Amino acid sequence: MNEGMLALLSAYGPLVAMVIAFYFFLYRPQRAEQRRRDDMLATLHKGNRVVTVGGLFGEILEIKNNVIDLKIADKVVVKVTRSAVSRNVTQGKSPQMEPEKEWHDEDEKRDA
Repeated sequence: MNEGMLALLSAYGPLVAMVIAFYFFLYRPQRAEQRRRDDMLATLHKGNRVVTVGGLFGEILEIKNNVIDLKIADKVVVKVTRSAVSRNVTQGKSPQMEPEKEWHDEDEKRDA
């Protein structure tokens, strides 16, 4: 290698390395997460239990285009956009995704 090529490599080498690191550590994982979320939103259907980005747990009663009728309590139905759904609780039956048991009832029992 001649001196000009070495100087060019030493000047632009760190920049190229940073771009490659940015791609593998930030861009690629974000794209994979976005694909997973898009797939989850596309597969929502009536009867799914979901959590909204606002933290509301509910059951999907109906989906019309991008509007979801979400039952959050007896006789309480709210309309949310499809993109407001954070995760589908019925898909992944892990303990972390299950709503907590009636925590306020447990607090009342402790206080009594």
